[in-house]
Amino acid sequence: MGAAETGLPGLDEVHVWHAELDVAPGALADLERTLEPAERERAGRFHRPLHRDRYVASRAALRRILGLTLGRAPESIRFGAGPHGKPRLEPPEADLRFNLSHAGGHALVAAATGREVGVDLEDPGREVEVDAIVRRFFGPAERAALLGLAEERRRAAFFQAWVRKEAWLKAMGRGLSGGLATHEVPADPRLVAAPLLSPEPGAAPWFLVRLDLVPGFSAALVVEGGSVRVLPRRLASSAPR
Repeated sequence: MGAAETGLPGLDEVHVWHAELDVAPGALADLERTLEPAERERAGRFHRPLHRDRYVASRAALRRILGLTLGRAPESIRFGAGPHGKPRLEPPEADLRFNLSHAGGHALVAAATGREVGVDLEDPGREVEVDAIVRRFFGPAERAALLGLAEERRRAAFFQAWVRKEAWLKAMGRGLSGGLATHEVPADPRLVAAPLLSPEPGAAPWFLVRLDLVPGFSAALVVEGGSVRVLPRRLASSAPR
């Protein structure tokens, strides 16, 4: 990772960082020391050690990435929350917006200047009741498109649609309670990028980008405004497990 990969994103850019979360125990202890007490306390509530370790590694990765972007030490980063609970820098700095998603042993962090951003990463291999989720949480056009596919194609298309939907709601700071069925996304898994039409009158325009940064995983980025350049970044890990 060279110096050209650090610093703030340009106004027409989004930096999307990929970090691996499975690290050696000794390295994990060092990462945990960069966290705030509230993050360490939450880590202690995980019942499974693997989930705890990956949570610690994801929070430390977020701090390292924001530190590299802002030219600060990871442990100096402080977080607050927006009106709907979306994490933000506290106090705000350089109008930097960010979002974190992790699945399995991987995390993605999206960072943008002056525009809201959401990212989602999912492992299509995990067990889910695809048809039941589509019928309950997806809009009419999405349901028709997904349930009309052959079963062998439906699962992959479902996960592509799911990450698009969740990335959009995360960009708005609303999470999964923010209107899964009303915020419909394109269901075609081959789609690379497209504008999104919000169902809310006068809402900000949004732009969707498919991400292929983690082999075998589904991922999507949604940013406020028009199209952007997505610049992939990889966070160096000194001690993989």
